[in-house]
Amino acid sequence: MEITNVSEYEAIAKQKLPKMVFDYYASGAEDQWTLQENRNAFSRILFRPRILIDVSKIDITTTVLGFKISMPIMLAPTAMQKMAHPEGEYATARAASAAGTIMTLSSWATSSVEEVASTGPGIRFFQLYVYKDRNVVAQLVRRAERAGFKAIALTVDTPILGRREADIKNRFTLPPFLTLKNFEGLDLGKMDKADDSGLASYVSGQIDRTLSWKDVKWLQTITKLPILVKGVLTAEDTRIAIQSGAAGIIVSNHGARQLDYVPATISALEEVVKAAEGRLPVFLDGGVRRGTDVFKALALGASGIFIGRPVVFSLAAEGEAGVRNVLRMLREEFELTMALSGCTSLKDITRDHIVTDWDQPRILPRALPRL
Repeated sequence: MEITNVSEYEAIAKQKLPKMVFDYYASGAEDQWTLQENRNAFSRILFRPRILIDVSKIDITTTVLGFKISMPIMLAPTAMQKMAHPEGEYATARAASAAGTIMTLSSWATSSVEEVASTGPGIRFFQLYVYKDRNVVAQLVRRAERAGFKAIALTVDTPILGRREADIKNRFTLPPFLTLKNFEGLDLGKMDKADDSGLASYVSGQIDRTLSWKDVKWLQTITKLPILVKGVLTAEDTRIAIQSGAAGIIVSNHGARQLDYVPATISALEEVVKAAEGRLPVFLDGGVRRGTDVFKALALGASGIFIGRPVVFSLAAEGEAGVRNVLRMLREEFELTMALSGCTSLKDITRDHIVTDWDQPRILPRALPRL
């Protein structure tokens, strides 16, 4: 079957992967309301296209933290990618590099920072979970820096793992032939079987619940790398992130895997952008499946977006070629959306190019309630 859009990879991944693995990638927290809402909220934003504009040349290049990339579409950190495909993070790194964009490597990757660096050139960020043992954290950050990673994406929404009921039912654990490679030499690379989710038990044993804003300052004392705060949803936290010296913000609800009934990230984005007042770039992850979604995020003030599940689903389906294809399709759809909206560069995309259900509720049809 010919793949014509990003979402089609999910069904293929479901066929190919063991149930425990697919459910780990696909599921959200509790009722999974936010998981649905991350997608549904995009469909409540409509376009106001401008016409009769010369769109023969379209430039979608941009810079992120000073690094020039081919498009405002980047790869979010997704854990344990070798569960999806034997080449795991290696394949993802090569696909991102070939597309001229940024890959973010998860702390919980099944390939180490050094292994990913060995795949060749590329702009890479490192996602960080803060462990109770701060020496482990400092060591990991230094290794990422030495391996040529360009920024730290600090996950701030996971003092405890969200209640992911599929993982509890499946007794999720990392398959025995895999390890969390970054922690292998520290005796933290294995995940014990548990009566519920092995990952939830691992997190409660290792991840530091005392994590606070002062730790963002502490991180700046151990690394020169810019720090992106990943998991901000409110204006209040945006202002504190700026005061704490963050280099950027990623509006994220952790793929709807932490606290259920938080808003979709696209719904929270504008509040964060307004509070940031242009003092630092704001990015978004969560629910992006189309080039139209990318345009909508940029129209609401995002400097770029990150994709997560589409990476692991396409990786499961077709390895590196799948991830390359996802990036190609999103790029082409985004360029098409720009052309049909009358925009030739990212700076042309404005708030006036969209209308949301919170602007003019009378115009937009209300989404039908799900039965």
